[in-house]
Amino acid sequence: MTAQAGTGRTNQKQRTRTAIVAAARELIGTGTEVSMPLIARTALVSEATAYRYFPDLSSLISEALAGAWPPPAEALAPVDDSTDPVERIAFACEFLLRGIIAREGAVRAMISATITRPDAATTRPGIRFGLIDHALLPLEGTLGATDSEAFAQLKRDLAVTVSAEALFTLTDLCGLDPDAAIDSAVRTATTLTAAAVRSLGQR
Repeated sequence: MTAQAGTGRTNQKQRTRTAIVAAARELIGTGTEVSMPLIARTALVSEATAYRYFPDLSSLISEALAGAWPPPAEALAPVDDSTDPVERIAFACEFLLRGIIAREGAVRAMISATITRPDAATTRPGIRFGLIDHALLPLEGTLGATDSEAFAQLKRDLAVTVSAEALFTLTDLCGLDPDAAIDSAVRTATTLTAAAVRSLGQR
C-alpha cells in the first residue's frame, strides 16, 4: 500500500467516525429514542460498521455528548452573584433536569446501557456532580469547614435528587408531567439544602 493510499484510507475512517458521531448528536438533539441501528441509519452506514468504531452505545453517546453541557460556572452564571445555596441549588437542579428532558432519548439509552454493567458507569457524564459542587460553594467555608461529613452527605443526598433517575421515577412511576416532575425534584433539593443551612445555626 502506498503512503497516499494509506492516508486516503485513514481519512475515510475519520470521515466515517465523524459521520457516526454527528448522526448520534442529531438524534440526541431530537430528544427521541437513540439506538445504534437508528444512529447507523442516520449516518448512512451499517450497524456493523458503527460497532467497529464504537464497542457499545454508551461509548458513542458519551463522545457525542462531549461539550454538549456547559461547565458548571457557565451553567450557573445567572445565579453567580447569589450567596444563597438554596437559590443556587434550585437553579442547578432545574438546569440539569431540563437539559435531561431535551436529551431524554440519549439519557435513557445511557442509563439502560450501563445499569447492568457497573463497570461501564464511568462512561456516563456525571454532570450533576459538578453542578452540585458549584451550587454549594457558599457552604464550603461554613458547613464544609465545620462538619465535612455532613457536607459530603448533603452532596450525596442531592446527587440522588438532582438526577435523571429521580426525574424518570417522577414521570414514569408517579405519573407527573415533566414540568411537575422538575418542580417536585427542585422542591426536594431545596428542602435538603435549607435543612443543612438551618443546621448551621444549631452548631
